[in-house]
Amino acid sequence: MNKLLTKTQMEQVFDRLYSQVTAALPAEGDIAIIGIRSNGVPLAERISDRLVAKFPKRTIHSGALDVTFYRDDLKTRTSIPVARSAELNFDVDGTWILLVDDVLQTGRTIRAALTELHDFGRPAAVRLAVLIDRGGHQLPITADMIGATMDIPIDQKVKVQLEETDGQEGAYGIETQ
Repeated sequence: MNKLLTKTQMEQVFDRLYSQVTAALPAEGDIAIIGIRSNGVPLAERISDRLVAKFPKRTIHSGALDVTFYRDDLKTRTSIPVARSAELNFDVDGTWILLVDDVLQTGRTIRAALTELHDFGRPAAVRLAVLIDRGGHQLPITADMIGATMDIPIDQKVKVQLEETDGQEGAYGIETQ
């Protein structure tokens, strides 16, 4: 496991991502910031908290998706997956949605999230924000907002640790098996 980003670098990457998000917000209408479990949720909450403070008069919804049962590799898993329910306590129809995840690896998680999201309704628009885009996508999915782009060897994946979930901040390259 090799360290890709320190805590300070993670803060800088997040700030860069947040700046892109604020520049992309629509001028009016409902906004929803939705995190993909697991690390997308705390990142979405960070973005949402900052947006609420910056735009106190805007309606900014937040939510979470768990794509476990929407994944295309569900049948190949050897253990029973643990899934949590989606948390979307607002009307998705006509809402501008920012989907947030920590790493864009293959694109498969994002595809699953889009499928699940559309089960809830038809958003006005969906944009994707990721902390790290590692390249090597298997599906034609790209992020609209990216904190950092990294060229990671195909035999590695990126693991992000966040204070909220892991007690520390950092990004690591780890060998896949």
